[in-house]
Amino acid sequence: MKLLFSFLVLFLGLNMSFAQHPNPGYWQQHVDYTMDVEVDVNSFKYWGTQELVYTNHSPDVLERVYYHLYFNAFQPGSQMDIRSRSIADPDKRVGDRILGLQENEIGKLNITSLSQNNQPLTYKEEGTLASVSLSKPLQPGESTTLSMRFEGQIPKQIRRSGRDNKEGVSLSMTQWFPKMAEYDHEGWHTDPYIGREFHGVWGNYRVSLTLDKTYVVGGTGYLQNPQEVGHGYENPNEVVKLPKGDRLRWEFYAPNVHDFAWAADPDFVHDTLEGPSGVTLHFLYNDDEKIKENWQKLQEDSVALLDFFNKNIGAYPWKQYSIIQGGDGGMEYAMCTLITGNRSYPSLLGVTAHEMAHAWFQHILATNEAKHEWMDEGFTTFISTIIENKLLNIEKNNPWEDSYRSYRYLANSGKEQPQTTHADRYKYNGAYSASAYSKGAIFLAQLGYIIGMDKAMETVRKYYADFKFTHPAPNDIKRTAEKVSGFRLGWYLTDWTQTTNTIDYAIEIEKKKKKTLVSLKRIGLMPMPIDILVVYKDDSQESFYIPLQMMLGEKENPYPSIKRTVLDDWFWGSPSYSFEISKDPKTISSISIDPSGLMADVDMSNNFVEIE
Repeated sequence: MKLLFSFLVLFLGLNMSFAQHPNPGYWQQHVDYTMDVEVDVNSFKYWGTQELVYTNHSPDVLERVYYHLYFNAFQPGSQMDIRSRSIADPDKRVGDRILGLQENEIGKLNITSLSQNNQPLTYKEEGTLASVSLSKPLQPGESTTLSMRFEGQIPKQIRRSGRDNKEGVSLSMTQWFPKMAEYDHEGWHTDPYIGREFHGVWGNYRVSLTLDKTYVVGGTGYLQNPQEVGHGYENPNEVVKLPKGDRLRWEFYAPNVHDFAWAADPDFVHDTLEGPSGVTLHFLYNDDEKIKENWQKLQEDSVALLDFFNKNIGAYPWKQYSIIQGGDGGMEYAMCTLITGNRSYPSLLGVTAHEMAHAWFQHILATNEAKHEWMDEGFTTFISTIIENKLLNIEKNNPWEDSYRSYRYLANSGKEQPQTTHADRYKYNGAYSASAYSKGAIFLAQLGYIIGMDKAMETVRKYYADFKFTHPAPNDIKRTAEKVSGFRLGWYLTDWTQTTNTIDYAIEIEKKKKKTLVSLKRIGLMPMPIDILVVYKDDSQESFYIPLQMMLGEKENPYPSIKRTVLDDWFWGSPSYSFEISKDPKTISSISIDPSGLMADVDMSNNFVEIE
């Protein structure tokens, strides 16, 4: 009873979070799922019931609702299959593999009956989507109960989901159930599953899974019957009461999440470790000597990861997080991640750092990944890179140099599309990846160049505090940075995310008697404030700062030990800017633009002048 009460308190506290959203008039829908599912681990078929209480917080009357049926993507001729076989650079994990699936290997997810408040409903399935006509329109502020029976077939593991992945994990159950589509101020989000990201409705999940008793299960939520299932979940001081028969029923409760995922295998080792703030970390991986040492080493480092993210983003709100071997690489889900485990240790730590950071940037700050994938993947890359480098003792002047390198390649390739491009509509997979992960990470790293890295990190923390458990959009991170810094940053959000304008500055000098004339040219269309570093032949240094007029502000000196001169603003309308250094050119060793390397200039060859 005490345990259930604590969950109720947690739910009530979390459920009201969107009411404190900084944007007046913000609303979001709410769902309560109760699902009871049986899985046949021999035929890989499953059956279930779902009772969904859907609450309409919108100002609109809803006459229809929509469900995602993601598993239907794993069928020959699906949109995912055709797209993978027609794009110039297909994901190697998919390629033409869907086309070769046999009938007993394809994915299936179908509704077999559906009613609203006990009234049968008419529905139509089209690929990975079901369209449902309500028997009674749902008024603003009202709730309705949708009762469903569904059945599915678990596909041979292709992308994220499925059975028998390449490392032998039996079940990777992600995007596996009929899931209500999101409805917000933009309307219904009914994107077909073609291969990219997701968007979901906040709610509470009660899920019962019945399957072979030899299987160990891990995933989203809190296990409600640990004494009945054992497998390392029970209190070691109490006796496990395994039921008679050959099957076990696992009961989970997950408060205020927007997805539910799980994985299972009869050979899973299940380890636990207590992390910061009473969070239990669960590790489920195959009993394989080739990976065991790395997975055990990972456990203490995962505590360090959780601690770092708590301090630099905000407190993780749930009391469990599971790191599970499964899937086809690494993918984040509510309160857990599935990752492949047969890796070198740096790779294992890297994928864990990235996927755990997604617990914040997607499963607490739930951006629409299909529209704003750079906020999810990019912000995750930004924050995870810092701690990953620290734990692996990698020392770099610019921790995100790999992201900058990837972005510059994209920007100079002619293949870049604006970050406003829908995740499924990129012409090239490589362009999507570089835009979402690399350019997205640079958004925050370069923000540190613009407003100061301390202010950028403060922006991250305030963004989390203000928008957790909601669906933030790009303007929300921009406004947060403006509130923290006091600067105007609309130009930054516009040029960086809504265009393919590039940053490209060049520096030249003219030697004069006792003076040095520095001339700068803005070659690219995107403006920036400019830091200039002058190194003298006696090894002393001096910096000059040129504020960008449209920022309406000046950042603090990022190098307090170096004398800085603040020059007049540079207006975007002028493509050139000049100033004088009152020092004999003979005393100067070099002059460079942006010594931090955090400004994403696409041509670094003209950013540095060495004076002989």
